[in-house]
Amino acid sequence: MSSLSVKHLLGIEPLTREDIELIFRTADEFKEVINRPIKKVPSLRDITVANLFFENSTRTRLSFELAEKRLSADVVNFSASSSSVKKGETLIDTVNNILAMKIDMVVMRHPDPGAALFLSENVNTIIVNAGDGTHEHPTQALLDAYSIRERLDEDFTDRRVAIIGDILHSRVALSNIHCLLKLGAEVQVCGPPTLIPKHIESMGVSISYSLEETLMWADVVNMLRIQLERQGDGNVVKYFPSLREYSMKYGLTAEKLAGAGKPLVVMHPGPINRGVEVTSEVADSNQAIILDQVENGVAVRMAVLYLLASQIERN
Repeated sequence: MSSLSVKHLLGIEPLTREDIELIFRTADEFKEVINRPIKKVPSLRDITVANLFFENSTRTRLSFELAEKRLSADVVNFSASSSSVKKGETLIDTVNNILAMKIDMVVMRHPDPGAALFLSENVNTIIVNAGDGTHEHPTQALLDAYSIRERLDEDFTDRRVAIIGDILHSRVALSNIHCLLKLGAEVQVCGPPTLIPKHIESMGVSISYSLEETLMWADVVNMLRIQLERQGDGNVVKYFPSLREYSMKYGLTAEKLAGAGKPLVVMHPGPINRGVEVTSEVADSNQAIILDQVENGVAVRMAVLYLLASQIERN
């Protein structure tokens, strides 16, 4: 298999296992590129990519922009805060106006779930979902799984991955669950009952409310950020008594990590709230692969852009 089965990357759910493995193999090649003295290849020369971010982002936007430039694409950055969206222009009109400037691909982050799918059905261009509300964040899940593959081995069979924290509001959690299950891993979610979605077991995951028990079960733990901005109350703690209490019960410390009695792999999609989800001692330890995730994010996004751009007809 040398091409993806999808035209767009809207989420992990539409991908096949073969699609994911192809992305990983391609990322392996680009990982070598970004570690060379000359870090660019001409793969997307004469291709123009627009980064449309209707929601604040630092890591994802910079990672995509760097991936595009490493592939020699022309890059256009769009911020909703300084655009005609503030004047009432619709999403379709905004994107169509941009496409009229001969844009080949759109990378979009949007606060509304389903926005990437909606756009793909209404405009004629390749869409890459960089996060849509609480729905999916496919490239984050791909880079997370790629990082696990790199640290452990290429076979996910019987690997146990725990996703810990704000599962309810996390698009990262949903995409990770889809991705890891497709690759054959076992997945457990852990957090306060108020942050675990109802019926999530129907996806094929197990549930735990005890961090200590989850650490004993897992090979890998992915610590999620508490997303106060998505709780609808102006960054006010709503689903548990306080951040301090959350940290005491679900924050990962060196002592809790040592209590697992085995060398767990620690992940975090960023940005880290040090002292809440993880302590600085854990985040900076040899067991953490957080900075590896950042580096791998560029290679994985290069792979996604390269594979999707192969559909574009060039003169």
